[in-house]
Amino acid sequence: MTTPSEPGDDRLDPSLSAIMSERRQLINLSYRLLGSLADAEDVVQETYARWYAMSRQRQEAIESPGGWLTTVASRVCLDLLGSARVRRESYVGEWIPEPLPDRTEWISGRPGGTTADPADRVTLDETVNMAFLVVLDSMTPAERVAFILHDVFCHSFAEVAEIVGRTPAACRQLASSARRRIRAAQAPAAPAAQRADIVRAFKQAWEAKDIDALIGLLDPDATAITDSGGLVNAVLRPVEGREWIARYAIDIAARVPGLTILERTVNGQPGLVAQQDGVTVTVMAFDVAGDRITHIWAVRNPDKLRPWTVGPQH
Repeated sequence: MTTPSEPGDDRLDPSLSAIMSERRQLINLSYRLLGSLADAEDVVQETYARWYAMSRQRQEAIESPGGWLTTVASRVCLDLLGSARVRRESYVGEWIPEPLPDRTEWISGRPGGTTADPADRVTLDETVNMAFLVVLDSMTPAERVAFILHDVFCHSFAEVAEIVGRTPAACRQLASSARRRIRAAQAPAAPAAQRADIVRAFKQAWEAKDIDALIGLLDPDATAITDSGGLVNAVLRPVEGREWIARYAIDIAARVPGLTILERTVNGQPGLVAQQDGVTVTVMAFDVAGDRITHIWAVRNPDKLRPWTVGPQH
């Protein structure tokens, strides 16, 4: 699995252009490592701040600026992953990775809803779908960094070892352990068109408040998880079992009149977005096995919906 880096369009002075063209790659790397676009942007900003804090002589002495930037960003992410485990203990309710819109719908949080810099967009492939990110989040920080750097971004284990602070052999073991976790958690993927049809049927059954149709679309052992961060109303524990999920969905539809449900691409997969008065209040990602929904991840934390929110027109 490789994630292409797209060079920036600007061609300023060659040295600056070479450095800034790494921004997209760094955003892609940091988002996969952290599961948060906001944190990824902070990491990239910190990485560039460290680069520009160096003297011109030190910068010119670095043989591979791109490699240097990747190493620094990865180490910052590794530190953040360690501290994130502590922060999660005080997080209200369940934590879900920050959902990403399709690039054609990518909106910045700036007033006026202006389109974000293309360098800030994350390449939407199989390594950012919600099910994959949730498995990544179950890994140790070292496992996650070793796996992403080697298997997704094609760095050698010698390079990974320099970043993680372990031997190449240990990093090989970390990546192998990560792969086993992923294989154990992933069911055979349903074809994209079939996934879209099932999510669309869920939307229609939900809008029609058809509990039997909803139950029929859900796996008997399906799980629904909502992330509110304690900032908005939401169930704080996973809802398990298709009957309970269907009843919960119907209850929401009854209690929140005027909810508009839209089909959208969420982390590269068919998903749904719920809007109230034109404002996105929930983004839902799905995992589908065969012809049944096995997992629903609903993000309601407004801090995680920034890329989906259109700012007021000025």
